[in-house]
Amino acid sequence: MTQPAVFHPAVESWFRKTFPSPTEAQVRAWPAIQAGRHVLVAAPTGSGKTLAAFLAAIDALVRRGVEAALPDETCVVYVSPLKALSNDIRRNLEAPLAGIRAELAALGYPDVEIRTLVRTGDTPQSERASMRRRPPHIVVT
Repeated sequence: MTQPAVFHPAVESWFRKTFPSPTEAQVRAWPAIQAGRHVLVAAPTGSGKTLAAFLAAIDALVRRGVEAALPDETCVVYVSPLKALSNDIRRNLEAPLAGIRAELAALGYPDVEIRTLVRTGDTPQSERASMRRRPPHIVVT
């Protein structure tokens, strides 16, 4: 039997304030992802698949960052089939990351800055060099 997902209080608080409830895809995926299992989420468009994949990873980064500063290393790589989708994914990460960061502050936890970046063949050399000096925690490509 799969155990329900357990998120950091700031992540849980952000989710509860943002959504009425998790979707079936999220309920089924989160425990497996948190357990470190390989997961394929097959569900209709708009069923929360992207958040199902990312929230468990964001939660792990938040937990790590609350304990100690996040290292300058990439921890999550999201491979997108389309460049336009990569940019959409990154934009869609901004609200959860900002909201969770605000919840951390509201609940008295240390600040955790989770950096994201889109990396494609069109990424300028200056951004690539910056990425090598200070890698994002989440890369969307």
